[in-house]
Amino acid sequence: MVARVAVVGGGYAGLAAATELAAAGAAVDVFEASRTLGGRARAVELEGLTLDNGAHILVGAYTETLRLMRLVGAPADGLLRLPLHLEFPGHFRLHAPRLPAPLHLAWALLSARGLSWSDKFAAIAFMRRQRHAAFRLAADTTVGALLAEEPVATRRFLWEPLCLAALNTEPSRASAQVFLNVLRDSLAAGRAASDLLLPARDFSSLFPEPAARFIEAHGGRMMRGTRIECIRHVASGYLVDGHGPYGQAILAVAPQHLPPLVDELPELAPVVAQLQSYAWEPIVTCYLAYPESVRLPQAMLGVIDGTAQWLFDRGHTHGHGGLISAVISASRRHREIDAQRLAAEIHAEVAQIVPNLPAARWTRVIAEKRATFACTPGVSRPLTSTALPGVYLAGDYVAGDYPATIEGAVRSGVAAARLALHQAARSQP
Repeated sequence: MVARVAVVGGGYAGLAAATELAAAGAAVDVFEASRTLGGRARAVELEGLTLDNGAHILVGAYTETLRLMRLVGAPADGLLRLPLHLEFPGHFRLHAPRLPAPLHLAWALLSARGLSWSDKFAAIAFMRRQRHAAFRLAADTTVGALLAEEPVATRRFLWEPLCLAALNTEPSRASAQVFLNVLRDSLAAGRAASDLLLPARDFSSLFPEPAARFIEAHGGRMMRGTRIECIRHVASGYLVDGHGPYGQAILAVAPQHLPPLVDELPELAPVVAQLQSYAWEPIVTCYLAYPESVRLPQAMLGVIDGTAQWLFDRGHTHGHGGLISAVISASRRHREIDAQRLAAEIHAEVAQIVPNLPAARWTRVIAEKRATFACTPGVSRPLTSTALPGVYLAGDYVAGDYPATIEGAVRSGVAAARLALHQAARSQP
């Protein structure tokens, strides 16, 4: 039997770690400062509706997230699975049919609207070159540099929007290697890997709440509303404020919250120094509520040269008729204007898609100023294991192939749990 493990943080990374531990028979205590689980992908209450703090999407390549959702018995109707569909109304449309890979991608590119034939062949050639190089670069560079020789249309409608959506970093600054990792596991993998998985439930009920029930059913304890201020190293293990001691601890808090948490652990000073060098990127979500009859042509649409980048129709996905959410990624000018003006600009963009659009009944803006780290070339990311035996890091900022995504967070949590299990097995007589 593995000794009880402390997990600090009830977001996707922490709950992935705790789920993996619980499934292996380890007793685990999860400490979460909020009463709401999910971290930076969580439910919020607005105007009597349960919504989300941001509009996140998943893709079929999120294998670990999907595995853990099945393990904890997450609701089967929680995700709406659709073939890859990217559309900027009046400019571009790409739709992947349900054909075996790589035919699905070739067909999608060759049939795409808004690209010339030379653009289409250039996109296919780009993917072939990257596949031939095993999606590896000799030295990391920016996505902008990687795409410098690609046609303007494919950059504008395909590669750059995918970069912003996945890395939350402007292409001129984003890591080309991480971008290629994303393409490798989505567009260049099996057909289902490129599917869009649009949430049909709020992000707390999608995985965190089922995970909490699973953890408790397997002997774990969920400590909601318990803010941990400090981790201390003592002879018998680690004290988590007044709790413990624990033989092992997984720290799954947001990176900006880690430094004060480990202030009394000088061995983690190098990690704190790494985090202090980070640049951060925001994500802003704007909700616009219209009469229930208002619908977008698709559940998800892109906006070219606008304030918003993506629009989501929650009537399609959540049954919230007339409710549209707009997402703005990375460091853009939305930080310089107030919420009312932001909503007015996005309303004007929706009006270009929906004829005779009435005024919004209400609007709300949610800004996550430090939503993700800036995923730039060669950014130094801390390892899961630390200089302290039995202390591990989990989060979307921890070293890995992926940018700061839900799948990146989940994979880091699973990795931390497996290291803890391995260490516990080694220490047993």
